[in-house]
Amino acid sequence: MMDFLTGMRVSSSGMTAQRVRMNAISSNIANVNTTRTPEGGPYRRKDVVFEAMPEARNFGEVLTDQMDTNINRVQVTDVIPDQKAPLLRYAPDHPDANADGYVAMPNINITEEMTNMIQATRAYEANVSAMSATKDMAMTAIDIAR
Repeated sequence: MMDFLTGMRVSSSGMTAQRVRMNAISSNIANVNTTRTPEGGPYRRKDVVFEAMPEARNFGEVLTDQMDTNINRVQVTDVIPDQKAPLLRYAPDHPDANADGYVAMPNINITEEMTNMIQATRAYEANVSAMSATKDMAMTAIDIAR
């Protein structure tokens, strides 16, 4: 059985993970034309890696093994650069053009990034709804106890 705080922690971890994902997507969109970075070369698209993290159990639950459900939180484990090759665009007058006149551009597809942003937004909203439902159930329980 899941208690109030566990429900809030699970929803909160999902919201945090999706916020990190939305920040990475925003950075990808903002740098779609960045041809030079401090690391050298064009901007590399960022991907967020998630991991399921078991909900912490207290000592009493472990002893009595009352936790019969598998409740997991979400954790961001890493933000990794995309390893795909950059796109080459012919622009001989560009300051970052190579000897053949090609500029290495970030391998970012705006349509894909916008789709990812919509998915992340919907996932964030689902976690907000779950948190709100958990709060409403707790408030109803308090009202019943009065």
